[in-house]
Amino acid sequence: MADRYLSFTATAPGRFLTRRLGLPQPAALRRWSPEHPSLTGSLLHLTAGTTALDLAPVLARTGLPLDGSADPAAVVLDATGVRDVETLAEVHAALHPVVRSVAASGRVVVLGSPLDAAADDHHRAAVQQALEGFVRSLGKEIGRGRTVNLVRLTDASAAESTLRFLLSPRSAYVSGQVIGVGAEGPEGTVDWALPLAGRTALVTGGARGIGEAVAETLARDGAHVVVLDIPQAEADARRVAERLCGSALALDITAADAGERIAAELPDGIDVLIHNAGITRDRRLVNMPAERWGSVLDVNLASVLRTTDALLAKGALRTGGRIVATASIAGLAGNAGQTNYGASKAGIAGLVRSLAPRALAGHGVTVNAVAPGFIETKMTAAVPLFIREAGRRMNSLAQGGLPVDVAETTAWLAHPASGAVNGQVVRVCGQSLLGA
Repeated sequence: MADRYLSFTATAPGRFLTRRLGLPQPAALRRWSPEHPSLTGSLLHLTAGTTALDLAPVLARTGLPLDGSADPAAVVLDATGVRDVETLAEVHAALHPVVRSVAASGRVVVLGSPLDAAADDHHRAAVQQALEGFVRSLGKEIGRGRTVNLVRLTDASAAESTLRFLLSPRSAYVSGQVIGVGAEGPEGTVDWALPLAGRTALVTGGARGIGEAVAETLARDGAHVVVLDIPQAEADARRVAERLCGSALALDITAADAGERIAAELPDGIDVLIHNAGITRDRRLVNMPAERWGSVLDVNLASVLRTTDALLAKGALRTGGRIVATASIAGLAGNAGQTNYGASKAGIAGLVRSLAPRALAGHGVTVNAVAPGFIETKMTAAVPLFIREAGRRMNSLAQGGLPVDVAETTAWLAHPASGAVNGQVVRVCGQSLLGA
């Protein structure tokens, strides 16, 4: 369903009226397209504190010229060298003069150090933690479709895929996030145009909605996509697979032997496993029968646990593989009438954080999650008008996201060069006002 309020605020009368009434003024977001694959404008590189990061080679490969023009499309502030309150003041000094001039739909990316690196220095730990409050606050005030994110890193080359993503139109609905990047750089040469060429990606619940958008985006990046959905949706799954030159697999993901059957259907292995299948059965706990609770937990969490365990045990995920599961801000912040759904999606976050280090060490596979907020789908179009409008406006970008926003974030986590991103739960919510 079209966001008529967003369209109205793009008109002169709409801008005047909403400004006078103090109403949200969302800006149309610039998303990736073949015609406009990058932001338009320059990249401004700033520093706060003393730093040893060699960012210039990586930033030069983002496609944005480092010319320091007056109206940059993006700003990268290296604050990894901030160690005390005095040098924290340099964050203000660096961004205060330029933040207003960042172009509409522009990007501000602050770089910080991993918190464990400051474990023995409580002054450094305090100011590095302070960067999170700074970034989240700036994201809520910067406006005009601009985003602000924090990346914690020690090695610029290991963060190249993350910086490319955050400094591009692909991250249009990702703001206020804190992303940790390890020290492992990409292995071998990376084809940035078709990074998934020659790789197989399995997308559960891929016949419609967000799953279909994920399948489309992974296929765009070169993957052979296997669209998995329940037998009742087989026709839709085949339609999507044929359009993407992929294949379809009709399977109930809650079946006890689902993992074994997937491994048998794909004997050459899987490079990218996307756990997207999910359902809702909303009702307040006092009115929720056990069947509604159990069905949501079985589809959204138990099937993910069983299938992942089976595929890892069988070695069906190739070394260098990626697992990306779908959580939700409902699991991070809670939502009335969704105790079952919120529990299942919080469980996904727990799975990711526990399994990620062991899957990487034992199988060479990373495990991450995306946590969508209000996304414009057929499901949200059926939500009552006032609740739908609240969902759209209650984020820093004052609008709902699109399925492609979740898909682009998933594709970044699935990227061969994203091996240093592990155990992360990244919200795709326009910096929702709900939750942390």
